[in-house]
Amino acid sequence: MFAASPIPDTEPPHDCPRCPRLVALREELRDAHPDWWNAPVNAFGDPNAWLAIIGLAPGKHGANRTGRPFTGDYAGDLLFATLDKCGLSRGSYDSRVDDGLKLDGAIIINAVKCLPPQNKPTPEEIRTCRPFLERQQAVLPNARVFLALGKIAHDSALKMFGMRQADAKFGHLAEHRLPDGRWLIDSYHCSRYNTNTGRLTSDMFEAVFARAAQLRGID
Repeated sequence: MFAASPIPDTEPPHDCPRCPRLVALREELRDAHPDWWNAPVNAFGDPNAWLAIIGLAPGKHGANRTGRPFTGDYAGDLLFATLDKCGLSRGSYDSRVDDGLKLDGAIIINAVKCLPPQNKPTPEEIRTCRPFLERQQAVLPNARVFLALGKIAHDSALKMFGMRQADAKFGHLAEHRLPDGRWLIDSYHCSRYNTNTGRLTSDMFEAVFARAAQLRGID
């Protein structure tokens, strides 16, 4: 069982060879955990979404294991609970690809498609993977708001849209008008570390989605 992409023509191949360090880790994990996904992780959600959520990269025991973004780790628990509260999902999230969960009005696309060691992709790996992110945003005609989870996702989105970091600094709840009139809004990543340290609370996270819904209607 795996999660088919809602935008399959934009995805990297299952054995994408572009980043040697990430390929080496993938092959190591395929030997150690042959029942895991261990491949680039597809986008997940509604191809007609108004909200495109840009994540960082697959987590080792989350998306890299299950094959669906944010599925199987703590970050997914918070993200999918928030999507449910905001009316952006249908069904129940149960940390499994076959739990029947559907997103309605939202789609998740990652800045980096493969698991990086220590969850830290290099600048070169982020750059090498950006064409896939660019392809994905290009086939989302109804996406009015892009939500960057963390600074790496924010910075990659800026480069994708041809913006300078000096003109659009990352910050929780910071919002930036994109050159084509759409919006980018930032959030601290919904990682266990950020929530355990109090850097991000569920209320803070929900506030980002509430503001994103307001930005949707601003031309």
